[in-house]
Amino acid sequence: MTKQQTIHAVSKDARTMGSWDLFATWIGANANNGTWFIGGIIAATGLIQGSTLLLVVGCLSYVLLALASYMGYQTGVGAMGLTRASFGVKGSVLPSIINVVQFIGWAAVNTYIAATSVSFIIKEIMGWSGNDAATNRMSLIVGILIMSVLHLISISLGEKSVRWIERIGIILVIILVTWESIIVFKMVPFKDLVAWRPASNLRLEFGKAVDILAAFNLAWVTAAADFSRFSKKKAATGYSFLGANIGLFWFAFIGLTATIATAITLNHFDPNNADPSTIAAKLGLGVLALLVIVITSTTANAVNLMAAGSALTNIFPKFKLTPALWVVTLLATVMTFIPVYVASFLTTFETFLDSIGMFLGPEIAVFLVDYFIIRRRHYNVGALNEVAGPYWYTKGYHLTAMIAWVIGVVSYLVLNQFAIIHAYTGATFIAMGLTALVYWLMIQRKEKTI
Repeated sequence: MTKQQTIHAVSKDARTMGSWDLFATWIGANANNGTWFIGGIIAATGLIQGSTLLLVVGCLSYVLLALASYMGYQTGVGAMGLTRASFGVKGSVLPSIINVVQFIGWAAVNTYIAATSVSFIIKEIMGWSGNDAATNRMSLIVGILIMSVLHLISISLGEKSVRWIERIGIILVIILVTWESIIVFKMVPFKDLVAWRPASNLRLEFGKAVDILAAFNLAWVTAAADFSRFSKKKAATGYSFLGANIGLFWFAFIGLTATIATAITLNHFDPNNADPSTIAAKLGLGVLALLVIVITSTTANAVNLMAAGSALTNIFPKFKLTPALWVVTLLATVMTFIPVYVASFLTTFETFLDSIGMFLGPEIAVFLVDYFIIRRRHYNVGALNEVAGPYWYTKGYHLTAMIAWVIGVVSYLVLNQFAIIHAYTGATFIAMGLTALVYWLMIQRKEKTI
């Protein structure tokens, strides 16, 4: 039997990532600029509703992260390699392309926000005016280039350098969040934060906020196995759940409260000013806060780039992981320049979230149902590479999974046409449930006809 270029499972004897490493990885993945910015966007729902959303949507999303993390631990195979079983050996290229695009996109988002911090520092050192468009753009471009060099360093040794970046970064994250939390709550009384409401024209609907958070959180589900496959212990899947939730609530909550504090202090709410660099500057937190924002961006992007690089190796199996990481880092650098030349970063960011959210949920529903319900937690790892093997299906594509995925995407688009969905539930989790049900029913029908 002929074989494609093989995916190699990490043997349990060769695994070096402890539970603390995985815990720190997922805290670091969410303790970053993008999470802060998400908190700032959710501020448009108010403090109490925004906090509730962070807890509920976070826990629901990261239960799925823990399940996907278990898959990686159990098989030793990366996330996109595992989709060969559900989508087909060749069909797995489609979710892999989405992963490459989305994680390069997330890396670009974090890089842009961190580059904003660098630009503030450069203007402070050079004494440049904050109102000059030319110097603002030049300092931002320099910031992007500096951040890109730091990201190349962070992924230079593959999984090993990522692990060390996360170990160091988690300490700096704790210092930053503790310090900035104290400053924010000193500046604005907690009762004022609770009482604040945005103007009606700026208020974010509950269901829309659910979809924004879901798109943000679910992205990590499609990368979970890329890290848990290196884990020594089964309990590490639980640490993925805890780490991701702590990182999310910790950083998004400070983004939420800092954005509201800025709105109260300046008597003006602008969601475009929700990024940590702008808030740190407007609240007068100083250059040190900006430097730590830069460092936390590096820890988060180490995870983003690792996930993108791993997905790229599934598309091009002859690519080794480290060169793949260099390629995706350079592509992320190019993408980071897009918001430099658009009017509103917030608009770009929300468009990005909408575009990936409709694909991610249905994709996740298919591969989790396939592993835990259809296959009952058993994949033949060696057969993931086989032409004409059990995961070859129809010329390398599992058409049943593809159809269920398309139905899920279409249902997401249709649901988003209803005002009641925007107001109450959001479309993401309903579309996921529908996709899971459709896929399971199609498989059951197929098995009965055999």
